[in-house]
Parts: sequence; structure tokens; C-alpha cells
Amino acid sequence: MPGMDETFDFVVVGSGGGSMCAALFMRSVGKSVLILEKTELVGGTTSRSGGVMWIPNNRFMKAEGVEDSDEKAMAYLDAVVDATDAPGATRERRLTYVQEGARMVDFLVSQGVKLRRVDYWPDYYDERDGGSEHGRTVVAELFNVNELGLWKDKLRPGMLDMELKLEEGWPLSTFRRSWAGKKVLARVMARTMVSRLTGRKLVTAGQALQGRMLQAALKAGVDIRNNAAVKEVIVEDGKVTGVVAVVNGRERRIGAASGVLINAGGFARNQAMRDKYIPGTSAEWTNSAEGDTGDMHIELMRIGAAVAQMDERVGNQMMTPPGHKGLNPMIQADLAKPHAILVDRTGVRYLNEGGSYMQFVQSMLKRNKDVPAVPSWMIVDSQFMRKYMLAGTMPGSKKPQAWFDEGWARQGATPEELATACGFEPQTFKATLERYNASVRAGRDAEFGRGERAYDRWLGDPVEGKKVSATLGTLEEGPFFAIPVLPGDVGTFGGVVTDTHSRVLREDGSIVPGLYATGNTTASVMGRTYPGAGASVGPSFTWGYVAAKHAANAENWAA
Repeated sequence: MPGMDETFDFVVVGSGGGSMCAALFMRSVGKSVLILEKTELVGGTTSRSGGVMWIPNNRFMKAEGVEDSDEKAMAYLDAVVDATDAPGATRERRLTYVQEGARMVDFLVSQGVKLRRVDYWPDYYDERDGGSEHGRTVVAELFNVNELGLWKDKLRPGMLDMELKLEEGWPLSTFRRSWAGKKVLARVMARTMVSRLTGRKLVTAGQALQGRMLQAALKAGVDIRNNAAVKEVIVEDGKVTGVVAVVNGRERRIGAASGVLINAGGFARNQAMRDKYIPGTSAEWTNSAEGDTGDMHIELMRIGAAVAQMDERVGNQMMTPPGHKGLNPMIQADLAKPHAILVDRTGVRYLNEGGSYMQFVQSMLKRNKDVPAVPSWMIVDSQFMRKYMLAGTMPGSKKPQAWFDEGWARQGATPEELATACGFEPQTFKATLERYNASVRAGRDAEFGRGERAYDRWLGDPVEGKKVSATLGTLEEGPFFAIPVLPGDVGTFGGVVTDTHSRVLREDGSIVPGLYATGNTTASVMGRTYPGAGASVGPSFTWGYVAAKHAANAENWAA
């Protein structure tokens, strides 16, 4: 292409899951592909996520006899997703997602990417019409990262440094209390020993998914460059024809004959953008990758792309313990255990501690508009401390003294003492506990319905199985503890508006020829809801796949 330093058929900005998926498809039809990643490490936030994809009616459900259909999945999305002010979540796009997601998984399997489903991972609103109690999750098999050779050190580290399947994490935490936990511990120890003896290094979750995708992309001949920040999208005669990138400090104009796909994440690390679109939140509360700074949001708005849903995030309840290094502890499962509740700054409980993390954080921010609730307090008693993990610390372990010395965590021998330590009115807080304990004894959370969903119970104590007692337990054994909970996130959920072919749209609804987008660069197809585990990773992969199928035929640009 004239005026370009080099040209590829397809140029992808960012190296998250959707990028690798799109690149694999383009290579499968003989197109040349370049992936540009601005940081030193590839894999994006996908690599440090759980690596779960929410894919209705997928091949693994069918093979295992788990009931689902496109119609059932659409009934569920119709029941949980409100697209009133969410242009990314039109019913037409939701239907395309449901249909293309299963095809995307079939394609990856055909390319040698080893995937599977988790046997039981309920949808987040499983009680709604079309909900699946067994779940629609797809994950990667554990991956020997040593198979990447020199690329091993370029893959972004994951959330767990253990040779552990995702579903093994729940029973493993009970190894001191249950035979199931002891069996899982023995299995993980044996797996780790085999790895040490054979020179392999198994990784899990998002790192396993992205490791497998990276391996497949490299094998297929995808050109992947790190330290390659895109600074400009080139538009000529109204059509996107390439990008300007700074590759290892050198500016290059790179042509894209069949189109450009933007999958550069969101703006969770950009405090100025957060202040504008999501005021009252902090970049320090995110677990997104460091490159999640909204560069491409700004650039795409510059060239006229429409944006929407910019005030949404994939919220996640988090803690920031003193001295903690690495990812902020995500404590959704901690809070859903028995003997734990959440209260606002006045000592009043105001939500179901189980359920969707996105809804949890939305509820916290909404509460904070009327009553101080950021941070809120996780309240637990000594029963909880003996039985369950807390912010990454083991059950029954002595908690770091810095938690208490620095005033981050509080404790009291009685509810009244804890109330005083937290600044609550003692009788208000005591009444909160009495109401909750009465609900527990009655076997039903009369205030907020915690435990009525299969998902709530699944998040709870696996020793209790599927009973309400898996998530409901009294708080009555002192000393009592309070730990601050923040409305964190794993990324933003708004961006450019795209159509059913992943093409970027202008404010007037017209397409930008040659320009596609996926992942958190876009206004999510899920709108303001998180239907189930993997409702951001799944769409990233699926819309990347859809974009590649469309872009493979350049004559489609104006269609």
C-alpha cells in the first residue's frame, strides 16, 4: 500500500483473547496478520483473568447432555439484559453472539486449542427464565507454559501460581475440614510433583487460555510484536487503511489491506477518564493490566466513532490489605461464605452478599449516593475465621498484624465493641446482626434473598453442598472482625458501538469501513449486566472471530 512502511492483510491492536482468536481465523484462510501489543507482555487482562468464556449451547454442553439451546439462551438474556440505554446490547447483537459463540468454540477446537467445560458453574441469575444451573462456561485445559519456548517470558502471568484447575479451588480450601478437600490437595500435589520431575510448568485460568492461544497463533504464522504502541488509526478517503505504531521506539506506518481490529482493553487505569465517566472510583481498585489506559478509546473518538455505556465496569468486590503485592484480593467468594455479611458505614446491611460481582458493586455505588458505603465493611465472627480463607490468607491462620496496627481491619470482643471500633451506633449494628441471625435460623434471608439462587449457594461452603446453609450462617461467636471492601473492577465495560459484524459505528449509525473492534474497547453486548462467568472474555473472543470472518472478504466493508 502506498505510503506504508509495511502492509499486512489484517492488523490487530492489543493482544487479549479476541485478538488471538481473530488472528487464527485470518491465518486459516491464508491472510497475513500482525498483532501489536504496547506493553512488554502479551495476553492482556484476559491472561490474568479466570480465563472463562460464557458460551451458550456450546459443544461441551451437548456432549455431556446439559440442556441448552439458542432459544433458551436468548430467553435468559432477554430476562437479564436491559438494552434501554445500552446500544451495544441490542437484541440483534445478542442473538448474533449466541449463535456465533458456539461456532467460535468449534473453530478453536478445530485449530487444536484444548478447551473444556466446568461441570457445575451456575449462571449468575440461574433462577430467571432460560437460566442454566449447570452453567455455560468454557475454559482451557491446563497448559505447559514451557512449550512456548522463548515466548514463555513474554506471556502475562496469571491470577494463580498453582497447578490447579479452576473448579478444584473451592474444595481445596476445605482440606482441613473435608475428605473432598484432602483428595483435591493430594491430586494437586501429585500433579505438581510430576511437573517437577518432567520439567513442565502447568499454568491455569486465563494464563492457560492465553498460553494456548499464543501457541496456536505462533504456529499459524501470526506476527506478534510487543513494545509496539499504536498512536494513530490511519483514515484515507473515509476508510481505515492502517495504523501508526511506535515499535521498539521507532515510528512505523503499517497498512491493513483487509481491515484493522481494535482490542486494546478499556480505560480502568486512566484516572482522568474514570473521573469523567465513572466518578467516585479509583484506578487503584482495578485488576486490569497496566496497559488498560484508554488510548484507543480516545483515538477512536477522534476519528468519529460513537461510544456508549462508558459509565459501566466489570465490578468486583476487592480489598487492599496493607503490604499486599500483586493483584488486589477479589473477595466475592469470601463474602458469600456463612458467618459473613456486608454493612455500610452506619452498620446497616443493604444487599445480598452473594450473586453477581458486577451487580454487587453497582449496589455499593448506588448505596453510597444516599448513605456512606465506600468502603463498606465485611463483618465476620470467629466461626468464619476458623473455617474460611480471607483476602488470600488461609483458614484459621493468624492474620497479618499490620492489618490491625494500621487500622485497616478492626476487631471487638462483642458486637458493641466492634461497632465502636468502626464508628457505628452500637444498637443499630446489634440490630443488624440480630435480624440477620434470625433469618439464618429461619433458613431464609428475609431481607435480601441470599441463598435462593443456586449461584449463591455454589459460592458458599462446598462442605455444605447445595443447601442454604452453604451461604447462610450466624454471626454470634466473638471476637468479631470488620474488614473494608472496595467497589473494585477487572476492567471497564463501555466503549465504541459496533454492529453484528463487529464493525465500528459513527454517531449517525454509519459504519467506519475497514475498522472493527472487540473486547473492552467496545460497548458490551451484555449492556449493564453480567449474566455468567466469562461474560467479558467470551464476547471478546466471539466478536474477534466475527470481525475476522467479515474482514476476510474486503468487499464486505461497505455492505
